[in-house]
Amino acid sequence: MSDVKTPQAEVKKKLDVVMMDQLPGAGPRAESPLHHVGLDSLTDSEAQSAGVQLREHKLLGHLVLRGSRENASFLNGVERVVGMALPETLQSVASENRSLRWISPDEWLLILPGNEAFEMEQQLREAIEGHYAVVNVSGGQTLIELSGEQAVNVLKKSTGYDLHAGTFPPGKVVTTTFAKTQAVIRRIDDTRWELIVRRSFADYVWLWLQDAAAEYGLSVQR
Repeated sequence: MSDVKTPQAEVKKKLDVVMMDQLPGAGPRAESPLHHVGLDSLTDSEAQSAGVQLREHKLLGHLVLRGSRENASFLNGVERVVGMALPETLQSVASENRSLRWISPDEWLLILPGNEAFEMEQQLREAIEGHYAVVNVSGGQTLIELSGEQAVNVLKKSTGYDLHAGTFPPGKVVTTTFAKTQAVIRRIDDTRWELIVRRSFADYVWLWLQDAAAEYGLSVQR
């Protein structure tokens, strides 16, 4: 028996991944998770005196990024393609019309214009090597912005998480309970908050927010 060993060549191969652009062309019409409640018809631009203003940022791109901080290709690839470094624990970063949220030790959520999501996914896959995941979940959730002097009080009715400015400063992000569902809550500044909720619970959250904000006055904004 020969003891000659055949050298093994190192082969780098990208796995074939099926990707789909979730924005329809001229055919099917894209509808946000809250399309059925007719938010546009409820818009009241004059009601700035309301204690709480609500706005759905509909049809944005939502990409879940998963990878290890020990993977330099993952860290560098995301920063190079997205233009922002991955935020630290419970933090977020934003630049122009993009934002990155920490979700868990190996998971982040990238929010960007809906028409950029498909191309962004492709670019990330080309830029990153090793063990990682990029998943487009744009159709499965939506972003709701709450603002106004009483917005924090509405949130206090909705979650048990400590929302005091000392423990929840601008830029902080948590995934926590929201009424009988959950939400990714991000504080933008002193009076503005963002909620990311699953599509299947969007209607429930909308009804909850109407009830929770009733005593302060609720205005729907474009």
